[in-house]
Amino acid sequence: MQGKKLYQEKLFSSFQLSHRVPENNFYRRLKEVLDLSFLYKKTHVYYGKCGQKSIDPVVFYKLCLVGYLENIISDRKLIEHCSMRLDILFFLGFDIDEDLPWNSTLSRTRGLFPEEIFDHVFTHVLSMCVEKGMVAGHTQAIDSAPIKANASMDSLELKVPEEELEAYLQKARYQSRPDRKAKKNKASRKQQSITASDQELQQVKSRNRNWQKNQDQRPGASNKGAKYTSNKTHYSPTDPDARISVKPGKARKLNYHSNISVDTAHHVITDVKAYHADKKDSQILQDATKRLKQRLKDQGLLWRNMLADAGYSSGENYAFLEKENIISYIPKHGTYKGGPEGFIYCKDENYWLCPEGKKVTFRKQRMVKNSLQNHYLTKRSDCKNCPIKQKCIGKGFEKKIGITVYVDEYERNNKRVRSKYGRYMKGKRQSTVEPVFRNSNPIYGTKKNQHHWHTAGQ
Repeated sequence: MQGKKLYQEKLFSSFQLSHRVPENNFYRRLKEVLDLSFLYKKTHVYYGKCGQKSIDPVVFYKLCLVGYLENIISDRKLIEHCSMRLDILFFLGFDIDEDLPWNSTLSRTRGLFPEEIFDHVFTHVLSMCVEKGMVAGHTQAIDSAPIKANASMDSLELKVPEEELEAYLQKARYQSRPDRKAKKNKASRKQQSITASDQELQQVKSRNRNWQKNQDQRPGASNKGAKYTSNKTHYSPTDPDARISVKPGKARKLNYHSNISVDTAHHVITDVKAYHADKKDSQILQDATKRLKQRLKDQGLLWRNMLADAGYSSGENYAFLEKENIISYIPKHGTYKGGPEGFIYCKDENYWLCPEGKKVTFRKQRMVKNSLQNHYLTKRSDCKNCPIKQKCIGKGFEKKIGITVYVDEYERNNKRVRSKYGRYMKGKRQSTVEPVFRNSNPIYGTKKNQHHWHTAGQ
């Protein structure tokens, strides 16, 4: 006999949410092992003693976790999604007839807690992974990626000299379109004032002229109002920590620079931090290393090997890691050549010997683009009638050699990278930290900066 289902709501029903969520359900299993009760004591100081009760801090952090796992970056959509999922309601501790918090409550609570509280949660979860034997600690792979800031390039303001700031702001408020400008300028007075040197400003002007000539060939050039912008001349009033950054073949955007460390044993994330996007990988390595080393030490783990790509390469970094007793497997950057071709370095007397047998002697050390270099020069008389002068120095008068003072550190690292074990470590890095980033952006909702990316580093 054919059946036909008719729906009629019951006035009373007997229903237990725990009976509807299977024993092997992910959120049910997570609920059994994830204990965040320590948050009550940690967050107690951020609440008053009267008024309406706030959202439970444990519920707040569980909602943040669900947003990450479900790839939902909108608080409104997150609440809608959770209200339709029985397993998530059970994970949060809500029954089917209980209302979830308003989405605006999530936003306000996120602003209430400082970065320290989020870091405590991260460390607590990492400790749980260590207790289960999921973190070995001895080999860490690090990598970085830009994370798009929740700020528009159209909202950028021009930095001006301190003495002209007030006059400029009054003019900008009068002339600007209200739908394109920030309702509230969150940038500090220092951020709004120009601090670049005259030389740096001249470089920006030169790039601006080149931009105007070749504008039709650049990514994003067809956008209305497309122009060359720089962190030296512009800032974001809506998100002062965001910085303008660009990758070859892509349009300029306001980003953060996220740096992540992953343990190679079971791909557990051991450290993560957002830096300003105008920093290079090599500039953040030492800060990330100090923080991660202390975090692993607190967990009773000894860190021995670091795996990273060539973006983290620099002589200063190699020397720093050797001092910290950490073995680096970081391919050299393309700018490092180890010395001019055909020249022989005499280490004992610290000079270079050219192909014609002339000495290029040491003169001084100086900083070049934040890197300490040794500088060597020949005598003009040695090069004056040299048969290979045109090929060697062109129209110059003497041969100049500028090379990093960390040559030995470079060579020791390069020897490790080229070894059989170094090639194994390269494959280890590519199969560890890179897949974590590939999954984090499209699958786990970190394509834009959310609460867990919201604080920039130094």
